[in-house]
Amino acid sequence: MKQIGKRMKELRENLGISQAALAEYIHATQSSVNRYENGQTSPPIDYLRRFADFFDVSMDYIFCRTDKPQGTTYAFNPTITPDKEEMRRFIEMCFDPASPMNEKLKETLFQMMEGGK
Repeated sequence: MKQIGKRMKELRENLGISQAALAEYIHATQSSVNRYENGQTSPPIDYLRRFADFFDVSMDYIFCRTDKPQGTTYAFNPTITPDKEEMRRFIEMCFDPASPMNEKLKETLFQMMEGGK
């Protein structure tokens, strides 16, 4: 809680914006912004979204999950991979055999499954 408030205050002060001006933008009161910044209360999520939009930072940055204002791009690395044969059967089921693009679409998915080979 205090980390989020500290981050909010730091961003606001770095731009020289008053609590009242920020409160007006996020549709809150100046006293609410003061309580958020001091970690006394939690701002509602819609206030946090408006705050992130106002300062053009990511929610990850607001929530102190990263020190990069633009946020973090995560790579999807599943921990469980389906059996290749099971995945091939699933792909086969997903396509209409009457479609003229059926084979091309399936082949593309199979290539993606194999790592783009």
